[in-house]
Amino acid sequence: MKTIIKVFSDNSQLEFDRGSFDDWCIYLVSQEQRKPPKDSEYFTRLQALSQIHSPEKIYQDFVKIFDYTNARLNPKMLAGITRLASHYGNDALEMDKLFTILYAGMVAEENKQHAVLKKRIKRLGMHQVLVEGLKPDIAAHFSRGKKWRELDKICREKGF
Repeated sequence: MKTIIKVFSDNSQLEFDRGSFDDWCIYLVSQEQRKPPKDSEYFTRLQALSQIHSPEKIYQDFVKIFDYTNARLNPKMLAGITRLASHYGNDALEMDKLFTILYAGMVAEENKQHAVLKKRIKRLGMHQVLVEGLKPDIAAHFSRGKKWRELDKICREKGF
C-alpha cells in the first residue's frame, strides 16, 4: 500500500510502496521517473557534497536525524529535516531529499521483520563514507555476506 512520505519543493515526492519482498520499498518520484534510491547513489552525492559542506557537518546532522528515528514516520521529524537542510544554501533541496531518503530508509529498517541491526546499518554506511572516507560503492555493499554479529561488533566499536 503506497504511503507518501514527503512532497518536496520541486513537487517530487518520496513514498513507501510494495517492493519485491515487503511494503517498505522507498521510491523517489518525479515527473520523469519513479525509482528506488540506491545506497551507492546517495552515498556518492553525500560524499561529493561533503567537499562543499564538510563531512563532519553532514555526518553530525545525519546523527541528529538518526537519534530521533524509530519505526514510525513522524511529520515533525520530516519538517525538521527540511529545516536542517535549509542551512545548506543552494544545496538545500538536494540535502532535504538525501536526508529524507536516509530517514525513510531507517524507518524501513526499524520495521523489517528480520533486521537485527535496524537503523544502525544506515549509520554504518554514513560513518564509512563521511568519517572514514570509504568509497561509496564499497560502503553500500559492505554488509553483504556478513553475519549480523560481525556487523553489530563493528557498529559497537564505532560507538553506535
